[in-house]
Amino acid sequence: MCAISHDEFVDVFRTLRNAPERLLNGIFSRAARFSFPAGKLIHAEGDTCSAIAFVLSGEIRVYKAGEGGREITLYEIGGGETCILTASCILAHTPYPANAVSVRKGEAVLVTGDDFRVLMATSEDVRRFIFEIMDRRLTAIMALVEEVAFERMDIRLREYLSEKTEGGVLKSTHHKIAGDLGTSREVVSRLLKDFEHKGIVALTRGEITLL
Repeated sequence: MCAISHDEFVDVFRTLRNAPERLLNGIFSRAARFSFPAGKLIHAEGDTCSAIAFVLSGEIRVYKAGEGGREITLYEIGGGETCILTASCILAHTPYPANAVSVRKGEAVLVTGDDFRVLMATSEDVRRFIFEIMDRRLTAIMALVEEVAFERMDIRLREYLSEKTEGGVLKSTHHKIAGDLGTSREVVSRLLKDFEHKGIVALTRGEITLL
């Protein structure tokens, strides 16, 4: 029995409404439709990805956990979306590199890894759908990485300026500071400009003055 009809599926996944109906029906005849409660662990880091979930409703949080128990959210998956990490793991035959837990109860359709590879190989609409989600997720993750990196570098740069200045003035270049801190000149320049806007420093060529 088909887990979900073509019309019901494309009503949620509207970007796939032009995908071949026969192809989707063939895949869905072997798919499994399931419900999940809030708080259910969908994937643990290191899991084998044997299937991919096309989420119909609810919300799933994908996150990384550190050794000390701290967590950072990579992205969230809602109705009409799927997980790009799962897609990547299926296509590359690699373990799941994060954790995924449901935030709100919902429903999803599980498509086997083999069937997902068939969809990716034969349907341009499915490929476009996956690549569009991948683009959004990667953009969001890059922004997250930048935010975390800049926040930590913000603290390190403040400490560096406090230690290195003499009489409130540091004679140095952004390139030299970047080398000392193990980051890029662009990051240092951006942070110093932010400090200047906040009235923390005054910038002149070759000099940084703590205010």
